[in-house]
Amino acid sequence: MIASTKKPLVAVIATGGTIASRREEDGASRPSLGGDSLLGVIPDTGIELRAIDLMTKDSSSLTLSDMQSISDTVGDLLRDADIDGIVVLHGTDAMEETAMLVQLQNRLAKPVILTGAQFTADHEQADGPANLAAAVAAAVDDRNTSRGVLVCFGGQTQPAWGLYKHSADETDAFRQSTRRENPDLHYAGDAGALRVDIIAIYPGCDGALVDASIAAGAQGVVLAALGSGNATPSVVDAVQRCSAKNIPVVISSRVPQGRLTSTYGGGGGGHDLAQAGAIHSTNLRPGQARILLAATLAAGETATAIADAFAETEA
Repeated sequence: MIASTKKPLVAVIATGGTIASRREEDGASRPSLGGDSLLGVIPDTGIELRAIDLMTKDSSSLTLSDMQSISDTVGDLLRDADIDGIVVLHGTDAMEETAMLVQLQNRLAKPVILTGAQFTADHEQADGPANLAAAVAAAVDDRNTSRGVLVCFGGQTQPAWGLYKHSADETDAFRQSTRRENPDLHYAGDAGALRVDIIAIYPGCDGALVDASIAAGAQGVVLAALGSGNATPSVVDAVQRCSAKNIPVVISSRVPQGRLTSTYGGGGGGHDLAQAGAIHSTNLRPGQARILLAATLAAGETATAIADAFAETEA
């Protein structure tokens, strides 16, 4: 019997980001390179690569609708029997959010890897080619299927869950707020049609921004709270107003590491926020908490089911 000589096939979805950027005449760096150009700079390892040019954006410009488009495209490719693995090229500013949405909306039958770069394609220290080569290798490793969506960056391959960007200029750009693999949570729905806002909490702030967010049509709110998940008495009052309107409010923190707890009272602490109806995100930081909230809302989950989803962050 003749052994199969078929090369593994990896689909590479190009969305823009620093990995696709070059400095232009006005001195600004903008994404301009398509998938074929990016694939042309990595060595031939016997893996067949198929470039898919989906969009060319800085990830700071991505909307929830854009992230939904990326997740939908990954879903289509997961159903393509000819493809052995998927790589998404993405900007680092919002990579953790898109990785989370893809994880929440897709059941993996093959590896899905996100990567990008900290330095532009024309930078003397360009890190994109090495990251891309590592991501392609990870995408043909069947062991990565069971790990869920992964981010391959700066020599590390990490689960999407709990990921956050910790540095604006180091090649090892990402850390995890929790040491765990991706949990088995999956939600169907169009998150791109929703508005979910993140509101920064600071000492002495009132509830005006929460009220303004709801008035603008937000279906959910995430608070980037203080410390272990604390705010002010005025914010607690605003959370109570949201609860009366059945608008979920999730408490995260501007602190990048450590478990968040609903411990403190005093009128504006985490305990008071929980009493007002807020949901604590024990480990997910604001960006990913927003994505989990949007995914559950898009799936039509009940308030109890949303709270249960965030309880999964405790593991």
